[in-house]
Amino acid sequence: MTEKTPWNTALNMLARREYSQAELRTRLRERFPEQAEAVESALLRLIDTGLQNDERFAEAFLRSQINRSRGPVRVMHEARQKGVADQVGPLLDDWDIDWFQLALEAARRKLGSSDPSDLKIKARIARFLAYRGFTGDQVRYTLDTLQHEHRDDRLS
Repeated sequence: MTEKTPWNTALNMLARREYSQAELRTRLRERFPEQAEAVESALLRLIDTGLQNDERFAEAFLRSQINRSRGPVRVMHEARQKGVADQVGPLLDDWDIDWFQLALEAARRKLGSSDPSDLKIKARIARFLAYRGFTGDQVRYTLDTLQHEHRDDRLS
């Protein structure tokens, strides 16, 4: 069995999924509180060898958040928690993400066959989108679009 060191632990963690440098540092310090120098040394070695890379993590993180229909507010909040806000911020600007469309698709899935003109349903969708991290403009656009689509469906 391999010896439990910050380096081996970090390798095992990275074998399962990507981690930001800040996440790795936090977890390794929790597991090895008396070995701060060994933790920092392991982190530097991981970065130098390319096994840990915050830019790569940020891209994977952002892709994952978009696939989970998360809005820009929540994405940045979670990026700050993971210590990669500086990497994710520019990606939000560089990537051509249609947040309005993403909010609309998430709301359509949540809505199902419910009537979007019902005030309780409308409030539920608005809360859902706000929790997902969409802006007020994106929520209003989505609710208006859903209501127009529903009205058009009833007329045809």
